[in-house]
Amino acid sequence: MVDFNLFKLSFLLSLFSHGANMGIYPSSRHVADLFPPTCNRIECPTYDLIHTGNGFEIRRYNSAEWMSTSPIDDISFVEATRTGFLKLFEYIQGKNEYNQQIEMTAPVITQVQPSDGPFCTSAFVISFYVPKKNQANPPPAKGLHVQKWGTTYVAVRQFGGFVADTDVGQEASYLYKSLAGTVWSDAIDKSHAGENATLYTVAQYNSPFEFENRVNEIWLSFDPDKAFQTVSK
Repeated sequence: MVDFNLFKLSFLLSLFSHGANMGIYPSSRHVADLFPPTCNRIECPTYDLIHTGNGFEIRRYNSAEWMSTSPIDDISFVEATRTGFLKLFEYIQGKNEYNQQIEMTAPVITQVQPSDGPFCTSAFVISFYVPKKNQANPPPAKGLHVQKWGTTYVAVRQFGGFVADTDVGQEASYLYKSLAGTVWSDAIDKSHAGENATLYTVAQYNSPFEFENRVNEIWLSFDPDKAFQTVSK
């Protein structure tokens, strides 16, 4: 069983790298308001759909805990996500203080703090949604920490294919442009005021073994209080 898990992991990680770098099924292919099929099979965080716009959704996620890596500095989203996912895979396989195996969930998210230049490293935090049965007491693990989310609002854009380094900034830009002129855009700008570059999150729902019906998302978070102040004007 151990040998099989190691084989499965090595093959999975190779697909993370190969599929993205080879540009298979370009991620610019837009996916319109598709409920990720993965969430019919494994647990995903719950949310309420607040608004549907032209090329975006506004969601309110319920309070939850995520197991996260420390920031990983890299010039490549693909490589940083691969590095972080390896740590999280070991965690759910039992490399934690309780020696407890944990069910896989979706999505795996990568929070991106962009660099100031094209050849500078960005900071990436990779996170795994903790299943409901483990939410009250997630097993601790060296090198990982719990992110406690309160009620969280995000603007979301979906896109398909295998995610490549060139996709993430472009898809985030598409989302930002689709929000232009809306109350949500104003709320996002106020929430991220003072940042050198706007932080965003990439959510990936599918195993690299899957090549059809792939769903990825860009999330732009915002402060709900600022959003409601904007909407009420």
